[in-house]
Formats: sequence, structure tokens, C-alpha cells
Amino acid sequence: MSEQEPVEATAPRGPLRVFLVDDHAMFRAGVRAELGTRVEVVGEASSVAEAVTRIAATAPDVVLLDVHMPDGGGRAVLEAMRRTHPQVRFLALSVSDAAEDVIGLIRAGARGYVTKTISPEELTDAIRRVADGDAVFSPRLAGFVLDAFASRPDAPVADPELDQLTNREREVLRLLARGYAYKEIAKELYISIKTVETHVSNVLRKLQMSNRYELSRWAADRRLV
Repeated sequence: MSEQEPVEATAPRGPLRVFLVDDHAMFRAGVRAELGTRVEVVGEASSVAEAVTRIAATAPDVVLLDVHMPDGGGRAVLEAMRRTHPQVRFLALSVSDAAEDVIGLIRAGARGYVTKTISPEELTDAIRRVADGDAVFSPRLAGFVLDAFASRPDAPVADPELDQLTNREREVLRLLARGYAYKEIAKELYISIKTVETHVSNVLRKLQMSNRYELSRWAADRRLV
């Protein structure tokens, strides 16, 4: 009776190492609690600078990335990290379902984009799929990406007026164009009414307009609403 050669056991894959980037501590705590033991949360950050430093130090498998933060947002993190740590994969997790936010993050290098209404089970699945190299989107957002890459050339058409606005100014502009009052915008974006007023003033100055009605028309022409 011949001896059988021993079968080499494959080491089980450990939990995925995930990093959280969001400027709201309560939200980060909620995500950490909801993910539970499904993944290993190896770190978190509330600003772009903090995220860049800590992601480099922890080298996670996947970064859950907020789109809008006071000091530049998810796109700034992506642009800083993709040059030095291209192996790290990013999954945007945002309250925003605006087409330009989705397309902007994907063009910057994110592997997926889901909204904060996602369930813990769906989020865990999205993290695993992104770690494996798949592209993942909340159902209605996938159409934005398909339309953008099907109808536009590889190099996006430049819009000098739009490009001069920060991410936060664009978000305020979009809500303003949808008819939100300053108080409602402040509540939606977790900022003060005075900060909203400052952003609106900056947008008016940059675009050389005098009132919100002109801004609304301008936003509608660019399909930002």
C-alpha cells in the first residue's frame, strides 16, 4: 500500500483590513459597530491630512471614504494616495448621490461608490468585492458611471467656471439650486448657516453673479441639480 503525499493546507484568509475616513465621529462609530467582526477596522481619520498619514502607516486593504470633508474631501485623499500607495483600494461611502460626485470619485481612482443608506451586510459584501478588484455601485448610481464613460471622451471636457469651485461650494450650489433654504442646507451638510452664507457668497463672487436665481439657472444648465 503506497503512502499518499500529504496535501498542503491553504492558509485561511484573515479578515479584511478596513480604514474609515469621515469627518463625523458618530458616523464612524456607527459604521464600526455595524461592521462588527466581519472586517478588521485598523484605523480612522476625520480629515484629508490625517487620512493620508494614517492610511500610509496602516496599509489597509480597503478605505471607506467620505466624499465631502471641510479640507478637500475624498478626491483629495485619492489623489494623494494613488501616487504612493496604488495597492490600496477605495470605496466611497457618502450621503451624496449626485452624478458629478460619483463620476469625480471614480475618475480619481475609487473602485466603487455606495450611499450611506446601505445595509451592514451589503456594505460588507461591497468591501469584499472591492478588495477582490471588482467595481461596486449602489444600483441607481451605476447608470451615472456607464453614461459618463459611454458618452464622453477619455479626457473630460474642461469647465473652467465649475473647476474653480471647491467640492463643498458645489454641494451648497446644488442644494441651493434645488430650492433648499440656507437653514435646510446647513442641516443637510452638518454646517452652520453662516458657513452656508459664506459658501454662497464665494460662489457668487467666483461666477460673477448677483443672486441665487442666476446660480440656479447656471447649475441647471450644467445638470448639477
